[in-house]
Amino acid sequence: MKSIVIGEAQLRAPSRRNFLATTATLSAGTIALLAGNSALAQGMAGNMAADVGILNVALGLEHEAINAYQLGAGSGLLQKPVLDIAVSFQSHHKAHRDALIATIQKLGGKPVEEKKLDEYAKALNAESLKSQSDVLDLAARLELGATNAYIGVIPAFKDTALAKVAARLAADETMHWTILTNVLGRPLPTGALSFGA
Repeated sequence: MKSIVIGEAQLRAPSRRNFLATTATLSAGTIALLAGNSALAQGMAGNMAADVGILNVALGLEHEAINAYQLGAGSGLLQKPVLDIAVSFQSHHKAHRDALIATIQKLGGKPVEEKKLDEYAKALNAESLKSQSDVLDLAARLELGATNAYIGVIPAFKDTALAKVAARLAADETMHWTILTNVLGRPLPTGALSFGA
């Protein structure tokens, strides 16, 4: 499947892929915190400063995803029920953001700040979005890049709990991509093992 990228939006998939390639270095304690298990995290050691840096990269990407959906929702180009779907997907990214912020703070770090919407609009070339299909196409491409990145990092984890977190994130992204592709009227992959190749 060929991926077409608009403007600077192409930077998102490689950035996320690079981030995910480094998540294998997250300490077990940080992953336990991210998964909501503070009791387990207390007994684990690790390089928390490095973990905060990696988590802040992920947080920056979640800020971008939230704002990409905000741009789509605020564009006036999305009709119901498509608008409702975009808002729902945005809420998933907000949940990822909130978990990252909580984990960074528990580690004693300072969460990276969200940029202004105008900055995200420029980076994602929002002015090129002229129709509902344009908005959905951008979202689908971002979600597919995220899906493949999360799947790509799963084998790097020796700890099955880490692999499970990455798999759950990949599942969210795959669901988003599948629904967006369907709304766009595009065919779904016909072969098995279509993602992460």
